[in-house]
Formats: sequence, C-alpha cells, structure tokens
Amino acid sequence: MEALLYEKLGKNLVLCRVCNHFCKIKDGKRGICNVRENQGGKLVSLVFDRVIATSVDPIEKKPLFHFKPGSYSYSIATVGCNFKCKFCQNSDIAQMPADRKGMIQGRQISPMAIVEQALANGCQSISYTYTEPSVFFELAYETARLAHENNLSNIFVTNGYMSSELIHLVSPFLDAANVDLKAFDDKFYQTYCKARLEPVKASLVLMKKLGILVEVTTLLISGLNDDPEQLSSLARFIANDLGCDTPWHISRFHPSYKMTKIPPTQITSLERAYKIGQKAGLYNVYTGNVPGLPSENTHCHNCDTLVVKRYGYTIENHLKEKGTCPECDTQIFGIY
Repeated sequence: MEALLYEKLGKNLVLCRVCNHFCKIKDGKRGICNVRENQGGKLVSLVFDRVIATSVDPIEKKPLFHFKPGSYSYSIATVGCNFKCKFCQNSDIAQMPADRKGMIQGRQISPMAIVEQALANGCQSISYTYTEPSVFFELAYETARLAHENNLSNIFVTNGYMSSELIHLVSPFLDAANVDLKAFDDKFYQTYCKARLEPVKASLVLMKKLGILVEVTTLLISGLNDDPEQLSSLARFIANDLGCDTPWHISRFHPSYKMTKIPPTQITSLERAYKIGQKAGLYNVYTGNVPGLPSENTHCHNCDTLVVKRYGYTIENHLKEKGTCPECDTQIFGIY
C-alpha cells in the first residue's frame, strides 16, 4: 500500500514524514524502520496488512492506569521500529527486519477484521503496541478510524518520535497514549536508541495540547538513566509541561536483547525514583514490573484516600461513577 505522509523529491527520491528521522530514501531502499520502502519513487508500507501479534490485554498492561481501569484492549503490532534500543523488550519483532536481512513476517488481516475481533472479544479499545505504531501508521490510522465508528477507543503505546504532522492527523481518533520517555539525556537517546530527546518532549506536549490522555513510562536501567538529578529534571518536565496529574510509570529493567549483562533494576532504585516524582509534585507516580508494591495504587491527591488498588493486572476500583474520590469527591485524572 502507498504510504501516507511522504514527499516526492524528484529523481525517484522520497522524504518520509511519518517520524522525526525524516528519512530521505533512495529508490529500492527502506527507511530506518525497515518497513517503508521506496518503490520507483513511491513510498510503500510493507506491513499495512501484515500483523505479527494480536492479544487481548488488560488495559493496565499498556500500562494505562487512568483510562477505563479494569477494561480490556485488543492489542496489535507489525514488525519494525524506528528506534534501535539496545534494551528492547520486544526485539524479536521490533528489530526483525533490521536483524534478519529485511525479513517481514505477519498474517494478513484487514483493519475491519481487527475491529471485529476487538468487539468479539469484549474489548473497549484497540492498542497499537509491542512495536512502534507510527511505522505501521497506515494500518493504525485506518483501523483507528473504523474503531471510532464502532464505539471503540484507540491507544498508542509509542516511543513518541512521530512527526507533529502525524499527531495532528491521528488526533481526532486517538484517545490515549503511553509514551516512553526513556531518559532525560540526549546522549542516552543517541547512544542507546539512535534517536534524540527533544522530538519526544515535543510530541508529549503536542499530544497533551490536543486533548489526548497521556501517561509516561520510563524503564529504569541501573547506571544508565537512573541518576537522581536527571530523574528530577524528567519529573519536573512532566509536572511543568504536561501537568502534575500526568501519570509517570517507573518500570523495572530486566536483561534483554543487547543488554543481557546489566542486572535487573534494584527495588530501592525504583523507590528512590518514585519519591523523586512525588517531590516534583506529581500526583500519580507508579512503579512497574514489580507486582505488590504499594506504589502500584492510586490515591486521591486531595485527601490521600485509596481509590484504585492494584496487584499486577488485578484491580479494586473504589472511584465513584464519574471518576471522583469516594471520600472528598475530588475529580481524579482520567477517563472512566
């Protein structure tokens, strides 16, 4: 399928405008994501109907803690990614084309069939996740449009590197996003992800401005992005530029992909980052990948009443029907 958001530059050269790499792609070549190819001066998506993974997931797995708690989301992905994270948790599919000589795998499925499967499985939303949704934007966009027509919400789980043009285009159909803010250090992004920090920050601010519910996740890796001063700067950015009610998920790293020699993040490091988030004034700070910690729960920021109790993906929701605290009636951030 011909790709969206690209420009023909002449002499069969194209400029992809789907993400902030803005790849200039020669005839017969692919962009950084390895799933968008210049075919005779026309940019083509190689994964429009090639879905590599589908699953019915608890919404908390995204993780989204403030969007329809306790509901299920039909999750889809294709192969490919525009980042090269050395710690990638889904490298087998995200880095498949890069690591396996351009290999594209996935079963053929239409956007309407995805919507029908979401409805048949009792899901309230569709999540574009596991890999980076912007690289399969054509599939995500058409599916999201059909999802809204069928009263389903849409969620991006994303690295936040999409172009502002893409965000504006999808925003009428995009209800929520969990954005990986991998560090607050441009050198980290360049070294470990082959990307830059500033475009991610800009995407977060724009999504918030356009009314998309945003939650932020940082995978904490010992010795790489857990410096307290850096985390303080990250937390202040969330509080000042996105709002104190914006949820921040601090997840525990487990050895994977090209970082198998770095040990799992210590619980004390997660707890320290949690306190940093609270000190910055964030109302909703959570730790992830460690079930059972009290920092999985949501408390009313006004009276500290426990309003949502969690253990892994099991929840007890004590909120009133419209998402207010049962004790003081304060509105809790989110869509319920």
